[in-house]
Amino acid sequence: MRITARVDYAVRAALELAAVAPEALTAERIATAQQIPVRFLQAILRDLQGARLVASQRGREGGYRLALPPGEISLARVMRVEQGFLADVRGERPEDLDYPGPAAALATVWVAARASYRQVLERVTLADVVAGKLPAHVDELVALEDAWLSFGDAPSGVSTRATAARPERD
Repeated sequence: MRITARVDYAVRAALELAAVAPEALTAERIATAQQIPVRFLQAILRDLQGARLVASQRGREGGYRLALPPGEISLARVMRVEQGFLADVRGERPEDLDYPGPAAALATVWVAARASYRQVLERVTLADVVAGKLPAHVDELVALEDAWLSFGDAPSGVSTRATAARPERD
């Protein structure tokens, strides 16, 4: 899984707006709060506005606000504005791929990976993240063995059980 800076910034900007909804924030305030380059953020806010997730208002009380309630906007919806499909292979949808020989089942693996990705991103809303109350299935996933470890952190064959305290990450 790879999340680009642009996607990360878009989600973080949307979360800033969700935290003050239905009020508005200036691009400068969002940029400062989330340590995002303001010019980059302005382009992202235009994209979110074009997708009708964000509305802008001019004037003294102006700025940007969410166009929908935070509970109606999933992380996946924000991400798609900046990257299109949640999961693709070389720019193609996994179900459209046809691999020869021993790789024939690989498209099925890519579709399953996309379904897993969606299980989290489609079901977690901006309101969930702002409230710090993620859906139970997300809590279950992060409680899985080795969820917080990067590949290769645990010795081969050694089981490491996630605990209530989050292990330090790299």
